[in-house]
Amino acid sequence: MQVQKELGPRVKLLFLLLSGLKWGKLAATGGTMLLSLAVYATIWGWPYAAGFIALMFVHEMGHYMAARQRGLAVGAPMFIPFVGAWIDLKEHPADVETEAYVAMAGPLVGTVAAVAVYLWGRYTDSSLLLAIAYAGLFLNLFNLVPISPLDGGRITAIISPRVWLIGAPMMLAILLYRPSPVLVIIAIMAVPQLMKAWKYDPKAPENLAYYGVPLQAKLEYGGLYLALTAYLCVMTYEVHEMLGAMRPT
Repeated sequence: MQVQKELGPRVKLLFLLLSGLKWGKLAATGGTMLLSLAVYATIWGWPYAAGFIALMFVHEMGHYMAARQRGLAVGAPMFIPFVGAWIDLKEHPADVETEAYVAMAGPLVGTVAAVAVYLWGRYTDSSLLLAIAYAGLFLNLFNLVPISPLDGGRITAIISPRVWLIGAPMMLAILLYRPSPVLVIIAIMAVPQLMKAWKYDPKAPENLAYYGVPLQAKLEYGGLYLALTAYLCVMTYEVHEMLGAMRPT
């Protein structure tokens, strides 16, 4: 109840600011970031909320810059509390390699940022920075689950959309282990993609046109995906153990 009392005026103020003024794309991004900050801060405090949102922003900017590099029309990052953030691709990639390139950039850049915060936390012996780093590492690791619409699904599609059928039980296990509305939304969004993977015909002309990439590209993206996933698994576990050891007994 106390959270609702503190949250209400902040959220209403931010919504009024966003709806009453035409600030353009930059203001929309900044406004949704501030809204997320206000919501998260009431639960975890301002420093942690600011760090977590900053790492989400870096992740999304990785996607944004990669999309711009490939000449795709793309909107600025947007944020929704407890859902996350995304960029709005205004056109579909021409081929699966472009889609994988844009998808890979988010977790890759996001991991670099999270590791930088981790090293900063180790240097200053800050449990707060380590907690923020852990959140960033876990965020990027979760996004690598090989199921569309997550980044992992868009990356592994370069190998074959049928890889999503492997990601489905992984997503179900996560949902059963830690149920949340966000996971339910992702699961619902994944259903049409799983149907697509089930019916996927690699010899169909439209699939040959979109998914027909050289074997070298499949190996390069597949290798990078596995290496990044393995690294994030190790780092997430290690930082989790460090934070556990720092807790007062």
